[in-house]
This record gives sequence, C-alpha cells and structure tokens, in this order.
Amino acid sequence: MTGSVHPEPPHRRIDPASLPPPKGYSNGVLAAPGRTLYLAGQVGWDREERFAEGLAAQVDQALRNLVAVLTEAGGRPEHLVSMRIYTRSVEAWRAQGKAIGEAWRRHLGRWYPSMTLIEVPRLYDAPALVEIESVAVVPA
Repeated sequence: MTGSVHPEPPHRRIDPASLPPPKGYSNGVLAAPGRTLYLAGQVGWDREERFAEGLAAQVDQALRNLVAVLTEAGGRPEHLVSMRIYTRSVEAWRAQGKAIGEAWRRHLGRWYPSMTLIEVPRLYDAPALVEIESVAVVPA
C-alpha cells in the first residue's frame, strides 16, 4: 500500500459528532452499491501454515492474507465495510498498537471500516494470536 494512490473510497464513513471521535476505526460505513464479499477469518500464517512470531507479526500476516482474498475478488482495501478482530489479548493489542498500526497502514492505508475488537480465550488454531474477518462491498 505504501506510495499507492487510489481514488476516493466508494463508501462513506459515518461518525456522528455526538460520539467520541474514532481512532483507528469508523463508527459506521455506508456502503455504495456493489458486490458483497464475505471474507473468512484470516490468521497470521503463510501458505505453508507457519505462524508468524508475536501478535504484531501475526496481524501483519493476517492483513496480508485478507488483502490477498480481497484482491482476488477485484477489491481494494477501501472496499472493506466492516471487520471483526478476535485477539487472545486486548492488553497485548494495546501494548503493540504502534506496530499493529504500521502493519495496518502497510496493507490497508488509512481506510478504517467499522470494527469490533474481541478478546477470546483461544482460536481454532492453537498458535493463532489473532483472527480477522471482514465484509467488503466491491463496486460493480
């Protein structure tokens, strides 16, 4: 994503002035017409199912995987409208926020869909520290 230039996002962020200003997410996204793509939860592993070491590295790989699915469908990061992030530790997420933010910008630029961060005791694959699922609306 670094250095790439994309047209204005087709979807509109909805952030009412009556709510605290969002930091790293949108309160809502009004999707433009298009094809809906449901992206399965992506974890921080590569093609050989090797997990990256540490939360920030797994977020980086999970976002890379998410963008691969999105791109395969003809979409771009700004077509994401919602995201659910499951993490094994919200505390670790906060502590590694800077590195996670850098990974985010590397793969998704400065577009922030509506999001929810959920702490879970375990994910399906035991080494997974994060799983990211999303919905995109890709313009026709």
